[in-house]
Amino acid sequence: MILGGKMMKYILVTGGVISGIGKGIIASSVGTILKSCGLHVTAIKIDPYINIDAGTFSPYEHGEVFVLDDGGEVDLDLGNYERFLDIRLTRDNNLTTGKIYQSVINKERRGDYLGKTVQVVPHITDAIQEWVVKQAKVPVDDDDLEPQVCVIELGGTVGDIESMPFIEAFRQFQFKVKRENFCNIHVSLIPQPSATGEQKTKPTQNSVRELRGLGLSPDLIMCRCSAVLENSVKEKISMFCHVEPEQVICVHDVSSIYRVPLLLEDQGVVSYLSRRLNMPIETRPRKMLTKWKEMSDRSDRLLEHCSIALVGKYTKFSDSYASVIKALEHSALAISHKLEVKYIDSAYLEPSTLQEEPVKYHEAWQKLCSADGVLVPGGFGVRGTEGKIQAINWARKQKKPFLGVCLGMQLAVCEFGRNVLGWKDANSTEFDPDTKHPVVIDMPEHNPGQMGGTMRLGKRRTIFKSNNSVLRKLYGDAEYVDERHRHRFEVNPDLKSHFEEKGFRFVGQDVEGERMEVIELDDHPYFVGVQYHPEFTSRPINPSPPYLGLLLAAAGKLQSYLQKGCRLSPRDTYSDRSGSSTPDSEISELKLPSISSD
Repeated sequence: MILGGKMMKYILVTGGVISGIGKGIIASSVGTILKSCGLHVTAIKIDPYINIDAGTFSPYEHGEVFVLDDGGEVDLDLGNYERFLDIRLTRDNNLTTGKIYQSVINKERRGDYLGKTVQVVPHITDAIQEWVVKQAKVPVDDDDLEPQVCVIELGGTVGDIESMPFIEAFRQFQFKVKRENFCNIHVSLIPQPSATGEQKTKPTQNSVRELRGLGLSPDLIMCRCSAVLENSVKEKISMFCHVEPEQVICVHDVSSIYRVPLLLEDQGVVSYLSRRLNMPIETRPRKMLTKWKEMSDRSDRLLEHCSIALVGKYTKFSDSYASVIKALEHSALAISHKLEVKYIDSAYLEPSTLQEEPVKYHEAWQKLCSADGVLVPGGFGVRGTEGKIQAINWARKQKKPFLGVCLGMQLAVCEFGRNVLGWKDANSTEFDPDTKHPVVIDMPEHNPGQMGGTMRLGKRRTIFKSNNSVLRKLYGDAEYVDERHRHRFEVNPDLKSHFEEKGFRFVGQDVEGERMEVIELDDHPYFVGVQYHPEFTSRPINPSPPYLGLLLAAAGKLQSYLQKGCRLSPRDTYSDRSGSSTPDSEISELKLPSISSD
């Protein structure tokens, strides 16, 4: 039960035809337009795989692993929800087949089922429904109020054998919570083969028929297509899929994902949902999404460019660095620059590539040398680490703005140890257990037996040890920051003094002062490394300070920004006074709130 005795409203988002169709962005956008009407919205992502969480995935398989405040390692779609809705989720907002089966098997072992035969129906399906009902009530906003709407995204594609128990659970669920509290949005692909140029509706018809056969009837059919849906196509879908034309929504390719909420709002999704779910929403149509309109308009008309070299090992699949790219985009947008990310496979920067594939070697170095700034993100494993060290060495010597995140920071310590302190074998014990100069070591809690769940995960506090740290100023002269971590190894505190003597300063440390969290280099425009992952808390209107610093330095604006007391010029701020993500709070002056100095 929620405000005024009204029931929780559930919106289930399913997908058909192909996976990776954009259900996450559509679910986030639906949440965004409802939140901008003054509702409290939460989100749950269901993944039908048997892994307990996303922690052990290869980034090539599933994109990045997103980390939450409580240390939950989850699907990257939860990152979309947090960024779009400006909320903070917990690990239980990501539900997997593994988690459900584990909880049911644990109950069975404890004897909770009193000797009954434990089956998929009703035991697994009941467990799914109970989980959703319980998690939907958990507050996700700063005001700690219980949500009123829960958007549930079911991963995979309708008809997959893996997602059957979930579809069955929601078939039952729609009757338990009553029709006016549950609706289904089905996202489907409208292909347009180049041979005929026609938009084809057959895959959508088949997908909707399959969903109906499983007992769920879509209320809105969101059609993913490359160009705007033709009216005749819309009417055909309406006729064959048993919905009104107004229930067929066109989600065509747009210049920026910030346009998707506007696209849905323009087609009457808010008024449809308010009628269908009996939600008396005060619609302030044009005013409510002004911030999103301004952001997307700004991103469309940017003239100045700024290029960042992203030196990593999963560069063939951009989803591997989804949050990193978003954090760069948020910062670029804040300073009115168009971002160009130059993906560089770090292995190509290594001397061995010069012998084996000289063209790739020279191309990689040409990309690196032409970039305005260098970013070395987190990662695991030894492959490509020497190439990352080469890139860091170049950025340090050439005075190029540099940001190292997690492994990127650790390798910056290795590089400095080797090339300035003269310890030629300086390394992390992760890559060379026998090094004489272990500048990065595994942590006391590290248990080498198990791969899953042995990391330092989630929100931890970092205390600034220096008043004139650049990063401290970028954080609004904060004494400490709370950021999310995901790592096993960290800088060896015993060797700290050798580095600081040479101007390589550890300006941020953990509460005990044992763990090195932030590094900065004297006499360099911007050479910063952070042990945590600031990209996970970056927001479109409130970019992450380490990333903002990198973009400002790359655009040559960092010094003037710091001299102005960390304020952007008037043309770079948003005019809209009603533009905060939380609908009712008026932001008095929208100038990147967390960074402003007052």
